[in-house]
Amino acid sequence: MQVSSLNEVKIYSLSAGRSLPEWLSDRKKRALQKKDVDIRRRIELIQDFEMPTISTKIKVSRDGQYIMAVGTYKPRLRCYDTYQLSQKFERCLDSEVVTFEILSDDYSKIVFLQCGRFVEFHSQHGHYYRTRIPKFGRDFSYHYPSCDLYFVGASSEVYRLNLEQGRFLNSLQTDASESNVCDINPVHFLVALGTAEGKVECWDPRTRNRVGLLDCALSSVTADTEIDGLPSVSALKFDGALNMAVGTSTGQVLLYDLRSSNPLTVKDHHYGLPIKSVQFQHQLDLIISADSRIIKMWNKDTGKIFTSVEPEYDINDVCLYPNSGMLMTANEAPKMNIYYIPVLGPAPKWCSFLDNLTEELEEKPESTVYDDYKFVTRKDLENLGLAHLIGSSLLRAYMHGFFMDIRLYHKAKMMANPFAYEEYRREKIRQKIEETRAQRVQLKKLPKVNKELALKLIEEEGEEQQVTRKRKQKNLPSLLKDDRFKVMFENPDFQVDEQSEEFRLLNPLVSKISEKRKRKLKILEELEAQGQEEEEEPEGKASDAESSESSDDEKGWVEEVRKQRKLLRQEEKVKRQERFKEDQQTLLKPQFFEIKEGEEFRSFKDSAKKQKLMKKTLEDRLKLEEKLGTLNVSDTTVGSKQATFKLKKTEQQMKQQEAEKQHRQERKTLRRSANHLKSKGGRGRLFH
Repeated sequence: MQVSSLNEVKIYSLSAGRSLPEWLSDRKKRALQKKDVDIRRRIELIQDFEMPTISTKIKVSRDGQYIMAVGTYKPRLRCYDTYQLSQKFERCLDSEVVTFEILSDDYSKIVFLQCGRFVEFHSQHGHYYRTRIPKFGRDFSYHYPSCDLYFVGASSEVYRLNLEQGRFLNSLQTDASESNVCDINPVHFLVALGTAEGKVECWDPRTRNRVGLLDCALSSVTADTEIDGLPSVSALKFDGALNMAVGTSTGQVLLYDLRSSNPLTVKDHHYGLPIKSVQFQHQLDLIISADSRIIKMWNKDTGKIFTSVEPEYDINDVCLYPNSGMLMTANEAPKMNIYYIPVLGPAPKWCSFLDNLTEELEEKPESTVYDDYKFVTRKDLENLGLAHLIGSSLLRAYMHGFFMDIRLYHKAKMMANPFAYEEYRREKIRQKIEETRAQRVQLKKLPKVNKELALKLIEEEGEEQQVTRKRKQKNLPSLLKDDRFKVMFENPDFQVDEQSEEFRLLNPLVSKISEKRKRKLKILEELEAQGQEEEEEPEGKASDAESSESSDDEKGWVEEVRKQRKLLRQEEKVKRQERFKEDQQTLLKPQFFEIKEGEEFRSFKDSAKKQKLMKKTLEDRLKLEEKLGTLNVSDTTVGSKQATFKLKKTEQQMKQQEAEKQHRQERKTLRRSANHLKSKGGRGRLFH
């Protein structure tokens, strides 16, 4: 059983885990359960709750005892008895089922709308009657007061079949080219039809006239939505006498009050997929809408997401078990999913043990997969001395680092720094003491890290505060008091290295900018003291003088940067000379090398020859190889070049080949002499 949590809502997947093949015997299934822990721990709420290939529709009977599902292949209906937690019966059909409806409280009366325009009726014993409608059907609804079946499909007409009289009645003529879905209000029995043009037509079955029209396609387009093409109605559901939810083919769900033509809420799934199903959950005032990828539960008043379920396979249909927190889905996979969400309601009576099971799981929460692992970067591995484990099974690569076992990490950390805990303890004690000292009257002290930078910031703040007081402006926040830059004056890793090349090259520019800022502040103070209110030049100088001053400043800091670069080059030269002197003073010791077995030492000339060869161009090397006979270059019929190489042989291989050649020659001479004696008939003389 898998447990997931979204928005602090626990969702229990009761059909998670592998399913066993049907052709396995009971004995083999028991043997597998003993061996495999995952199979033993899985929860099989209803036995064989699956289809051979895919399931398309799933419904619950009104008494809550039977769950019926249709799927392929071959097209079939499976009925499950919840009291027995197993399959009651299975019926195979002639063609695939588009949708079906349970007319009775149990499984005794079922109507199927099939692909080949067939309408098939089943009774308790099985197949009862079969008829056809003029056009391909897409959906139908049952009108209980008149016993009429309303069929919609690839036609502008709505076909009516009366089950009491057993004949077709006059059809309803709509303004739409095609209709996708239909639903009948359970209170006042208003018939609603969802059309391919994105409109909902409402018909009164008593007068057989249209009484209302809603343009859902126009209402579904908002400022945030992106739509490709005209939205058509793909799902329809009534809630009570006045509320109606409409799902579109572009992934929007619209909630209507029948007294208004404008929707109360528009919810976008943001996937651009057709809405497959819309359900109402009355206990928490939620709407459960589903497309082929995700099931979303959201508040019908505010539109705020409550939680969502994203199965592994595409969704075909969703069924909410009445008055409970159980949710079932028909998928593009053999297994039909069952989810239990305790927040939505209690478990059904036939599986009340789920409440106790989930309560125990909440009391003893299991650790997630990542609790037993530590994420480390390549630098962390080098600090711990575990860089050699990269590529082994102990490290699993993930993003910019690796996952490793937390126990191995703690052991390595203890070995790399055995006094880490003591240092951590001292640091915590020091922080506690500093916190207590902060409550006393403090003198202005510079931080331990980046003292010069802090002093510079304090001086600049003091100068800026004087100007802002005179101008009566608000003070800007200080960098020293800002929590975002707090670590820069506490952590030694952020210490500015004044001897680094980057700092020395940037320092002239920074110093010039600070001097310019000081000058600007002085000029502003002088202007305010004189009381000049309207001036053409804000700095109190002519523009030519200002430009000449800025150009002089630029020349000055450029010269300083050049000086710093010269100094850096001189320092590098001195370092190189020192390294050269150290290299001369060091005495080189002779190194000994071991020669492999079967090889003889000739001289160091071979290595010198190889080095010379490597320096030559490829053309020169190929010519040399051709002269030696190890390379053969020839023209092919296509016009390109073909090169064949012969590997060089070692001296040992040459000796071995010569011995083999001599041995073959001796055998040939013996064979020839023996044949010569046989031809003369002197076999006996050879062995005489």
